[in-house]
Amino acid sequence: MSAWSCHVTKRLLVVVAVMVMAGCSGNGGPQQAPLTVFAASSLKTAFDRIGSRLQSSSHNIPTFSYAGTQTLTSQLTQGAPVDVFASADTAHMTVVQDAGLLSGQPAIFAHNKLEIAVAKGNPKGIHSLADLARPGLVIVLADPSVPAGKYAAQALAKAGVVVRPASFEQQVTGVMSKVALGEADAGIVYVSDVVT
Repeated sequence: MSAWSCHVTKRLLVVVAVMVMAGCSGNGGPQQAPLTVFAASSLKTAFDRIGSRLQSSSHNIPTFSYAGTQTLTSQLTQGAPVDVFASADTAHMTVVQDAGLLSGQPAIFAHNKLEIAVAKGNPKGIHSLADLARPGLVIVLADPSVPAGKYAAQALAKAGVVVRPASFEQQVTGVMSKVALGEADAGIVYVSDVVT
């Protein structure tokens, strides 16, 4: 991790709301009940671990669907059945709440920070946001319409750094993939994407 990640003042919020559907409410019996979870793609590693533990220690069988928060929000508001929604920001959770799809109040359960993802060994010597503006670098960012892209744009603006991305990805995992495959020199992602 770079020193930059320690100085990001904008904390990224991840919110979750439990939406209990009639078919998933417990009746006290030992029946296994399906549990459908929609979660932001940046939560995949953590939620898969939680799901394994939940499946072995309870009667709930979790089924996960990972995608960009904006995609999941659209699916929910169009009627997709779900029990749990874990959003990468409060704005999309508000959309779901305003649509009357929550059975309770959303709760923040985790925070995340931004980090600069670079190729293994950091061959381009990228250590700060300012480095991302250097000529000749291929930078990818999440689209500003998705939480990671919105937060990256805010961090760059606050730092006074202008970056001309080669592409905008619809999910933060797309940014990570392009960096990992060598299609980009760097990108801005969540710390949870870099350390997993």
